[in-house]
Amino acid sequence: MRIDGKGLIDRSITVPFAFDGQRYHGFAGDTLASALLANGVRMIGRSFKYHRPRGLLTAGPEEPNALVTVGQGSGATPNLRATTQEIYEGLEAVSQNRWPSLNFDVMAVNDLFSRFLSAGFYYKTFMWPKSFWQRVYEPIIRRSAGLGALSGDPDTARYEQAYAFCDLLVIGAGPAGLMAALTAARAGADVILANEDSCMGGRLLAETEPLDGEAAHIWVARVLAELAAMDNVRLMRRTTVTGVFDGGAYGALERVTTHLANPAPDAPLEAFWRITAKQAVLATGALERPVAFPMNDRPGVMMAGAVRSYLNRWGVAAGQKVAVFGNNNDAHRTAHDLQEAGVEVVALIDSRADAAVSGDFPLFTGAQVINTRGRKSLGEVHVQTASGVEVIEADCLAISGGWNPTLHLSCHLGGRPVWNDSIHAFVPDPKNCAGLHVAGAAGGVFSTKGALKSGVFRAKEALKALGMKAPSMPLPVAGDAEFSITPLWQVKGKKRAWLDFANDVTVKDVELSARENLASSEHMKRFTTQGMAPDQGKNSDVGALAVLADATGRSIAETGTTTFRPPYVPVPIAATGSAGAGKGFAPERFMTSHHRSLEMGAPMIEAGLWYRPSYFPRKGESTWRQACDREVAMVRGAVGVCDVSTLGKIDVQGPDAAAFLDFIYTNRMSSLKVGRVRYGLMLREDGMVMDDGTCARLGDRHFVVTTTTAAAGQVMRHMEFVLQGLRPDWDVRITSTTEQWAQFAVAGLKSRDLLNGLLEVPIENDSFPFMACGEVRIKGVSARLFRISYSGEHAYEVAVPARFGAALFDLLLERAQALGGGAYGLEALNVLRIEKGFLTHAEIHGRATAFDLGMERMITPAKDCIGKVMADRPGLKGPLREQLVGLKPAGAAKLMAAGAHLFMQGDKAVSDNDQGFVTSPCYSPTLGHPIALAMLQNGRARHGEVIDMVDHLRGVRTACVVCDPVFYDPDGGRCRG
Repeated sequence: MRIDGKGLIDRSITVPFAFDGQRYHGFAGDTLASALLANGVRMIGRSFKYHRPRGLLTAGPEEPNALVTVGQGSGATPNLRATTQEIYEGLEAVSQNRWPSLNFDVMAVNDLFSRFLSAGFYYKTFMWPKSFWQRVYEPIIRRSAGLGALSGDPDTARYEQAYAFCDLLVIGAGPAGLMAALTAARAGADVILANEDSCMGGRLLAETEPLDGEAAHIWVARVLAELAAMDNVRLMRRTTVTGVFDGGAYGALERVTTHLANPAPDAPLEAFWRITAKQAVLATGALERPVAFPMNDRPGVMMAGAVRSYLNRWGVAAGQKVAVFGNNNDAHRTAHDLQEAGVEVVALIDSRADAAVSGDFPLFTGAQVINTRGRKSLGEVHVQTASGVEVIEADCLAISGGWNPTLHLSCHLGGRPVWNDSIHAFVPDPKNCAGLHVAGAAGGVFSTKGALKSGVFRAKEALKALGMKAPSMPLPVAGDAEFSITPLWQVKGKKRAWLDFANDVTVKDVELSARENLASSEHMKRFTTQGMAPDQGKNSDVGALAVLADATGRSIAETGTTTFRPPYVPVPIAATGSAGAGKGFAPERFMTSHHRSLEMGAPMIEAGLWYRPSYFPRKGESTWRQACDREVAMVRGAVGVCDVSTLGKIDVQGPDAAAFLDFIYTNRMSSLKVGRVRYGLMLREDGMVMDDGTCARLGDRHFVVTTTTAAAGQVMRHMEFVLQGLRPDWDVRITSTTEQWAQFAVAGLKSRDLLNGLLEVPIENDSFPFMACGEVRIKGVSARLFRISYSGEHAYEVAVPARFGAALFDLLLERAQALGGGAYGLEALNVLRIEKGFLTHAEIHGRATAFDLGMERMITPAKDCIGKVMADRPGLKGPLREQLVGLKPAGAAKLMAAGAHLFMQGDKAVSDNDQGFVTSPCYSPTLGHPIALAMLQNGRARHGEVIDMVDHLRGVRTACVVCDPVFYDPDGGRCRG
C-alpha cells in the first residue's frame, strides 16, 4: 500500500501497466516491483526447481525471485528483474517458470517430491538406461526447469556499441561515488560517473538520515546539478559496469530506452560501452544478505534494507503488519522508519542477547525466527525466545544478516577478496586492485560519514596517480553510527532453509556437498548450483560459504570464495554483438572501398576474413562471366583499378633488418637497393613453401614486406617466432600494418597515364622502372608507389593511409573510367594471374616445395635461410614429385574444374593411377579457351603430353595438353614496357 507523504516518485503522473494480463497503475519513478507491491501483488514468480511461490526479496539488481518477461513476440525480453525495470505506459510484463498460470502451477508438484530432488540428484538418477537421457530425461528436465524463454523469432530491436575515454571512471553514485566524482571533477579531471540505477544517490535515496542538515536527496540533487554543469563530467544513468579488463578497459551496459513507452525510431534499446579509464573508483556499495532459517522463502519475507527502500524512496509499505529479524543494528532502522510512517511493527527480533534495542513495538533479543506459515503469502512468523515459541501474525518479515561489500568487479582480473572480521564479510584486497580504488561500503565502510570521507580519499589517490592536484574538499555533516553485528548464518530446524533463492539451494544441499567430499567452494557451487545463473553470488555466496565452513570444520576465510567473472549482470548477446546483427560468428574485415563497391552492385565474397568484390556488373550483363571477361579485357586493353588492401603488409625496421629478411626469405634481400622491390619466397622449417610476396626497401634499415591475403597472420607469427626464439640478439622491429594502409593496383597500358593525372610529380619509365618503389604525393597526401604487377601488364600499386582509402579509390575509378577502364574484382584478378602463371595458396597448398613450383633456383646457395636444409631432403625433389604445369584443352574447349584429378590417357580414373590435380582453372578471354594451373607428377618433363582431367563430382572428363604455366607474355615485356 502507498504511504502518504513518503517517497520520491511523482504522484501527479499516473502510469498504467499490465502484469500477467491484469491492469494496474503506478506513478512516474516506480519500478515494476514497487508498483506491484503498492497494488498488493505479493507473489511474482515461481522458484527454479520446486516451483514454490516467490515474492520480492530485494529492491535492486541482486533480486533473485522477481524475474519477468517484458514485451511480446520478437520484442519479448525474458529474465528482467522487476526491481530494476521502470514502468511506462503500455508496459506488458508476465511472470515466468509456471504453467498454466502463476496462481496455479502444475509443476508445483515438484515441491512434494523435494526429498528426491536434492542437490546433485540429476548426476545419480538419470544414468540408466543410457539411451533414455536424450529421448526421455533431458526433454522432461528442460520442460520442467528453467526461467524465461526466448520467443524464437529474430530480435528486431536496435542495439549499439559505443566507446568512451576518461581520466577517472567512478562506478556507483552513492555517497562515496558522488564525493569521488565531485573531488576529481573540481580538480579538472575528465570524469565519467556510471550508475546502474535510473536515479543517482544510492542508499541516500532510501534513508531518512539527514545530510548537511537537510534531506539527503536534496544534497544529492545539488551535487548532481554541479556535476551536470561541468564540461569535464559525463553522467551515465542506467549504466551498469559489467566487467573489468586489462589496460584500464571496462565494459558497461546502458539501458537506453527500456523505460520509454515511445522511444525515438532510431534510438537503441541498449548500448554496450567500452570505457577506457586511466584510473577508476569502485563505489558500488554493499548488498544485504539473508539469514537461512526454516521456510525463509515465502512471499513477504524480504530484506530489511529493501523494505526501507520501498518505504522511503517509493512510498510503499511492504506489509500492514511487519516483523523485523536481524543480527545487526542496521535492521533496527527499518523498524523505526516503518513505525514513524505509521506502519504497524509487530516485532523487532534481534538474535543478539546483548543487543540494545528500543522502540514502541514488541522487542525480542536473543531470539530467532524458526519457522513461517503461509503458502502464497506470509501469514505467521514463529519466534524462538528464551521463554518459548511466540507465534506472531505478520504479512511481511524484514530480515537482515549483515552486508556484503559489492566487490565483484575488483576480482575480475583474477584477484581474491580477503575476510574482514569486524564486519564479517569479504572485502577487496588492495593489492589486487591496481588502478581501481575501492571506496565506501564496497570496501567495508558502512557509515554515511565514512563513505563520504572514503570517496574523497580514494579520489585523491586516483588524482595523484594521474599527476593532478586534488582540491580541498569539506565533508558534509553526516551520521557516523558504528556498524555492530554478531554473525548468524543459519537457524537449525527440520524444515528447509534457503540460501540461494534463485536456484532453490538449501542449507541441506550445501551440507550434502560436504558429505559427498565436494568440500571446496568451487566444487560445492557446481554440485549444488549455488551462486549460478541470476544470483552470481550476490545474495547467497557468503551464507553458503559459512554453512560449508561449518560442515567442514574450517573458517569462512579458509573456505574462500568462488571465482567472480564478468559480466556482473546479464548482458544481452544482441548488445555485445550489435555490430554483427544478422551475421555469423566469424569476424568481418572491410576494405575502404567496400561501400563504393556495394553501390556499384558488386557481390562480395569472403577471402580470409576480408570481404572482396567478386566482379562489377554493368547494365546488360546477366552472368558473372560476362562481367569477368569484360574486366580482363579492360585491363589488357586499357586500365583497371583493384583494391588489394587485403594483402598482408609488415613493416620491418632496424640495424639487422636486412640480415633478418635474408634469414626469412630463400633469396637475398640485403643486396636490394633502396627504392627497389624484389619478389621473395618463404619456406617453413620443414622445407615446404610457406608464402610468396614482395619485399620493398624504403631505406637502409626500412623494408616493407607484402604477403598473400591468406597467409598474413601466419607470416607475422612466423617472424615473431624467429625474432623471439631463434634470433633474439638481432635488433629488428616488425609491425603489421595491413589495416593501416589502403592499397590499390592500377594495371594496364594506360596505368601510368592514369597515375600521372594524380601525382604531384609525374613519373616516366626510366625514372620509375619495373620493380621500383618510393614516396609520392597525391593531392597533398603522402603515399607509397610500387611498380609491381600481378596481372602481367604495366602496373603499379599505390598505398595511402587507410583514412584516405575511400577517397583515393573514387579518384582512381573516375580517372580509369575516363581512360576507357574501370574497376575489376577478384574473379578477373584470378584470371589475370592464371594467364601469367602467378601463384596463390591454391598452389602453395602446404605440400609444395620450391622445386615443385619451379623456383628451386630462388634458394640462394651462398646464404642460409629457414627451411633450406630440410628442402634438400631426399624425396622432396625429382620426377616423382608433383610439379606446377599449365593445362589447355586438347581439341574442342571444355570445362576445367578445380580439384579435378589427372590421369594418363587410357588409365582407369582411380586413386592408384592418380597423377596430380587441378589447382586453379578459368576461362581465358585473352586466349579464347579454358586454361588451368595444376600439380602434375614429373610435370615439367611432360610439356606437350595429352592427359585426362576427371572430376567425378561434376561428371566431367576432358583431354588436356600439358604446357608451361605461363600462358601470356612469357618474356614479361608488357610488365617492363
